[in-house]
Amino acid sequence: MSKYKYSETEQQINDVLKYHDEELKKIKAARPSTSELDSRIQESEDLLRMLGYTEMPMVSKREEPKKVMVVPSWENLCFEAEQAVGSGHALESIFTEEELKQNRQEISMLNAEYDQLHHLDRYDIAISVAAGLLGAAVDILLVGIPKKTPEGLKGGPLANYIRDWFDKKFPQEEMEKLANSKASKVPYDAQDNRNTSVYVEGLSAYYHRLLSLGHDPLLGLIFGVTDILTGRMTTIDKTGKIVSQVMKNYADRKETDIFAAIAKQIIHFKSDITTSMGLPAPMMGLFNLLQFGKIGEYEQTIAEIVQGMYYEGYDFIHFCTLSIPVMIVEVVTRIGYAFKRIKEGYSVKESIPFSLNREKYPKLATMLFVGHSAATAVNAGKVYFTHNPKAINYPQWIAFAKYSFKQLKWALMEKPKTRDAYVHGKLNEQLSEVLEDVDSTFNEISTNYIVVIE
Repeated sequence: MSKYKYSETEQQINDVLKYHDEELKKIKAARPSTSELDSRIQESEDLLRMLGYTEMPMVSKREEPKKVMVVPSWENLCFEAEQAVGSGHALESIFTEEELKQNRQEISMLNAEYDQLHHLDRYDIAISVAAGLLGAAVDILLVGIPKKTPEGLKGGPLANYIRDWFDKKFPQEEMEKLANSKASKVPYDAQDNRNTSVYVEGLSAYYHRLLSLGHDPLLGLIFGVTDILTGRMTTIDKTGKIVSQVMKNYADRKETDIFAAIAKQIIHFKSDITTSMGLPAPMMGLFNLLQFGKIGEYEQTIAEIVQGMYYEGYDFIHFCTLSIPVMIVEVVTRIGYAFKRIKEGYSVKESIPFSLNREKYPKLATMLFVGHSAATAVNAGKVYFTHNPKAINYPQWIAFAKYSFKQLKWALMEKPKTRDAYVHGKLNEQLSEVLEDVDSTFNEISTNYIVVIE
């Protein structure tokens, strides 16, 4: 194949090739910059193409040699530093007084920023207090205080509605049949001391459910089931004495299978719930242990006060009714919190407060504490002015105790740790940005220099 695109003389081609070689020699001798070298080579190749020479001589492009950067090793740096200033210096000594002041200010600002996340503003307080007062109003106006009447136990409109609902749900005739069936018979259901081997002070048709732990809606799931499996009755009598005895006359009421015992326990609960002296409020029987105090005109102990409350109708159904104002405080506080979060720009998913995680929902637990504190304070005033222990909202005081413990634990133990974690996290974010800049600078240097550590 011909090397010529057009019909030029061989002498012209040779002259160009000779010129090209001479230029390359000049370039190598002059050692120009890379860009200048590439420019001259390109000019020669363009001239050859104009003359029709299609096979270019292979000339490797010359790369600019990298410069060498010598970096001292860490050991050498430490040695030079010790030689210059000695050893035994604190880390703060490498900063100026102005820099140390700025560092302290930065940490103080981060601490304040964290505290602000958990600080209740006036709207948060308004939501919490309003929820507490609403719950207290429902307690005072709609729940009321239970009283025995010829028509049975009566209280406020809401209390009467809840009690009627239980009566319809568990009709008296059906419950009597259930109570007489073998499926509901339990060994701890002695109504007096005729069937006991150890005397139980106060055991009677009126008080046997309060004294027997098997009848407690919560503790019964443990003590009641155990008594059914062992044929025993566990009681705390009116004087605070704990008695657990084998019920020989009720030996046929035992169960050997734990699932059958649990089923019998639940059936017995069902049969007793709407009786005239119904199930006690959860853990109410434990108050029989509190044999101290001189309360009221008759200087009664706490145990005697609670026994009187149960006798007057402060039972499990009334406990359920009293739980409604507590739920109102809980729900209204959470809804108010959610709406405020949405208004602040959070998504609906981020605003719905299902948990009390203080990292996800910083103010919620404190707002609930304030709300239940307000409701409890009103209830304490109600008891004080009425001089009636039946005015106590037992579920509300349980909620108050729960949130008070959590708030105290948070303030004294958890908050200092989480605040330190927050501050260190922010500082680490800033440090990460600095390290990214350092890495970027090092990569740029390593592209143009050969780094040698001495």
